[in-house]
Amino acid sequence: MSQLRFTISTHYRKEVEQQLKTAQRLGQVRKVKYLLAVLAVMAGQHFEAVALTLHVTPSTVQEWLRLFLCYGIKGAPRKKSTGRPAKLSQAQKAQLARLIDAGPPAAGFSGACWRSPMVQQLIYEHCGVFYNVFYIAELLKSLGFSFQKAKFVSDHLDEMARRRWRDQTWPQILQLARAQGALLLFGDEASFPQWGTLSYTWARRGEQPTVKTSGKRRGYKVFGLLDYFTGRFFSQGVEGRLNSQSYTAFLERVLAQTTQPLILIQDGARYHTSAATTSFFDAHAHRLQVFQLPTYSPDYNPIEKLWKKIKEQETHLHYFPTFATLTEKVEEALLKFENAPAEILALCSLPEELAKAA
Repeated sequence: MSQLRFTISTHYRKEVEQQLKTAQRLGQVRKVKYLLAVLAVMAGQHFEAVALTLHVTPSTVQEWLRLFLCYGIKGAPRKKSTGRPAKLSQAQKAQLARLIDAGPPAAGFSGACWRSPMVQQLIYEHCGVFYNVFYIAELLKSLGFSFQKAKFVSDHLDEMARRRWRDQTWPQILQLARAQGALLLFGDEASFPQWGTLSYTWARRGEQPTVKTSGKRRGYKVFGLLDYFTGRFFSQGVEGRLNSQSYTAFLERVLAQTTQPLILIQDGARYHTSAATTSFFDAHAHRLQVFQLPTYSPDYNPIEKLWKKIKEQETHLHYFPTFATLTEKVEEALLKFENAPAEILALCSLPEELAKAA
């Protein structure tokens, strides 16, 4: 049988493509191959090339084309394979898990997020088994995977510096604080915008929840310090810009409220390392020792979790018509946590890797 060349209407071609997507979702491997063969021949490919790609014989491709010309999409093979559907072996499951861990780009996909049809194709290409797409989720769960939101990781991370800080600097800081009976303070700042922040909430299906906004591009800034040992929380709101002057004023206030030595762990914000701030540290070196977190390591600062909780409980989905209402709401939340050290300790535990180093 010589090579056939034929064309069909754009509308009918779209119908074939839609049927192909449906067959792929349902895991109908024979129908998928049938429709792929039809589309490939439409695109001008030879029977031999199509057969090689689909792992069938050229005569099978010819028969599929005859069925399509006679019966259209309804001519797709309907006979089910006899016997029990093939399953993945333990070795194949381990291979699949490694491929998924490596991510879609490593497997040749253009997207960066795994979707069930992509995993379906991955299994078929590497294991020769065609799973129903609706079973993919159960298969992945059995392999220890879950469908979850991704997170950003800065490409500026210095893993060697982080490891050195985690394995050497952090244990030394902890030992020093215990020996001196000092407060071990993790410091950071947060901003609470008047225009509001959104979060997830329950609502009627198809009716997206709405929240009023003032539209005012103004925020209430807060300095905070969290004691690792006791959960004691120091905070101070600032209506203006965060700078060296406001930061050192906050630290001076904390020094006046305590009699113990202070060990401060802070990030690399500009006003944390400015000349004015460094001079302040030198002037109070008899009571205050300062250590820098490795760059781009907010996960090593437990106060970040406290800011997140305050926003979730007190400001997300809230409407603040005036700056005064925002300030009052934030100050109430800060006071609440200042009087709940046990809750702060439970909420702001360190990452497991730091806890092990401690």
